[in-house]
Amino acid sequence: MIRVGILGCGSIARQRHAYEYSLRQDVEIAGLFDLSRERAQEVAAKFGGRVYESMDAMLADPTIDAVSVCVANAYHAEATIKSLNAGKHVLCEKPMAITMADCEAMVEAARKNGKRLFIGQNQRLTPAHRKAKELLAVGELGRVISFQSTFGHKGPESWSIDQSANTWFFKKDQAAFGSMADLGIHKIDLLRYLVGGSVTEVYARLMTLDKKFPDGRPIEVDDNSVEILTFEGGATGTVTTSWTHYGDECNTTVLYCEKGVMRLYMNPKYSLEIIYRDGTRVHYELDKMQTNDDAQQAKSGVIDTFIDGILSGRPTPLDAEDVIHSMRIVFACLESAEKGTVVKIG
Repeated sequence: MIRVGILGCGSIARQRHAYEYSLRQDVEIAGLFDLSRERAQEVAAKFGGRVYESMDAMLADPTIDAVSVCVANAYHAEATIKSLNAGKHVLCEKPMAITMADCEAMVEAARKNGKRLFIGQNQRLTPAHRKAKELLAVGELGRVISFQSTFGHKGPESWSIDQSANTWFFKKDQAAFGSMADLGIHKIDLLRYLVGGSVTEVYARLMTLDKKFPDGRPIEVDDNSVEILTFEGGATGTVTTSWTHYGDECNTTVLYCEKGVMRLYMNPKYSLEIIYRDGTRVHYELDKMQTNDDAQQAKSGVIDTFIDGILSGRPTPLDAEDVIHSMRIVFACLESAEKGTVVKIG
């Protein structure tokens, strides 16, 4: 039995972490902490677990084996490193941390303490993305030439625990990033997973086009972004993110390859479509992309990957040692947007 603690009891903890832990027979939710005791008590009432007075008190409990870090972005590194130093395995929500130095310190803390660190990059785990990876790996479509990947929804204030434009996601000191790192990290990480190889240069634009605080001030982070990524093999394409898609959520990827086109989550019935150069079409009806509008999101696979990784000791797609390379690209995009120039990644 793996006994887990959850740090931060907002929407992601409730809809993903606590819910998915509750579906496993070999996991017990043993501890909960949130700066709002009421929030922690609400999660405890639904899923079980003791509510602790502080993060340090929960981490001092020797019976807790593993921790989910679901706090605001600015506190990911502190909570993760403290948990690892306390001898716990850790699953940290994305984005990994708010500086590259923090990301590196998190990986080093896991190594030093002999514990596993996982990052919640759930898009690597969807059935369509995994099938796409399998097909690309065997050369079904040849080399990836270019790509387009988009993630946009109506904004975190529509689903976060606050349900308010005063959400921490809009505040620079707590979120650090806007839509580019909140949503773009998913697509940047997915493209690394699918295309393979390293990204060698980026060019990015970050914009605040519409979102405002309740008093009418523009939010402190970007609500839209566009990134151009170039891989070492030459594949070049775009990532676009938005918190201002006020209709349906868009969470799609298209890969243009030597032998045809691969479309992911563009068709409501077929999550993976391949159109070959001769016009032949192959459809895969595998799954539907999860959205933030789901009342209770379906299993993401993240919790299963975390727990199974701890129990087996085998590498997983969510290992921080790999995800950190996606964060390096995110920080290069931030630098590019600030300087207005192409940034090369060594």
